[in-house]
Amino acid sequence: MSQAIYVSTAVGVGVVGGLFLSYHMFKKVQNKTKIPEQWIPVGTLKNLLVYPIKSCAPILLNTAECTSLGLKDNWLRDRFLMVTDSNYHFLTARKHPNLLLVYSSFEKFILTLKHKDMEPLRINLDEVIELQKPQSGDVWGTKVPIYDCGWAASDWFSRLLGSTENPMKLVLYASKKSRKLAQSNLHNIYNFGSEDTGVFTDDTTYNLINEASVNDVKQKAPNSDISIRNFRPNFVLTGAKPFEEDNWRFVKIGSVVFEIIMPCFRCVLTTINPETGVPDTNSEPLETLRSYRLHEDPQIRKSIGNSPRMGVQMALRSPPGGTVNINDTIYIA
Repeated sequence: MSQAIYVSTAVGVGVVGGLFLSYHMFKKVQNKTKIPEQWIPVGTLKNLLVYPIKSCAPILLNTAECTSLGLKDNWLRDRFLMVTDSNYHFLTARKHPNLLLVYSSFEKFILTLKHKDMEPLRINLDEVIELQKPQSGDVWGTKVPIYDCGWAASDWFSRLLGSTENPMKLVLYASKKSRKLAQSNLHNIYNFGSEDTGVFTDDTTYNLINEASVNDVKQKAPNSDISIRNFRPNFVLTGAKPFEEDNWRFVKIGSVVFEIIMPCFRCVLTTINPETGVPDTNSEPLETLRSYRLHEDPQIRKSIGNSPRMGVQMALRSPPGGTVNINDTIYIA
């Protein structure tokens, strides 16, 4: 059974250190995109997930606010914290799978961290913002403004990851705007807006997975323990056909509109069991996906190699502040 933490709270309007994108900046993006007028229902929203710390465990919500920086519920934000090395270079569960077993919860501005092998740790994020000066961190070669969450968090993650001689850090995003767009071939191929990259996410602010597509992969790899959580989505769609999402351009959840920017190209992180932190001995589901989900376009293949497609990366195209809820109808165009 999933150990993911369930939260059911009213969507708040507070701002973490100004973590929001101003409306006039959003309009610049919206004006470049023609929003469809006709929509086709394809299913409903089954699960809604937020990952407060990059590469750590999710929190499952019943409702959330959609901002230009990602999902929000009061102080809770999607991937607005991350673990780094002592030079503030980001770390992920690809090399540190124990991060997947770090669970977080929020009581207003108090973040609590838990792991089965560690004592709980409480961090006052309001104090972090008040007392720390912004510094510069690194995500995929792009500089990002951050607050260092302090010695206690550093000691906790250093002991967890076995790196007390080279201390790890926990950092909090320190800007109102999306991080800068990284220089990559994919960003040149796909239609990224300057505000579509979010905070510490790999590519875009939102990720959707089709439950039927996951089931299709599971049927092709029956001896592997594969679940939705292997793919770390924000939105889980139920009711559609397998891989229909390949042909969609826009998605609407309830009344909130998203543009599909690109497929989600999958890496070794999908092969690590999110409940145990143990890699699959047969590199599943990655090997099965590679057998039938590689992109056909040679230009794209040149950029992403043998990384298969699974799910879609999306950016917000309706005004920030709309809410999505479990069981909302999902439409496509």
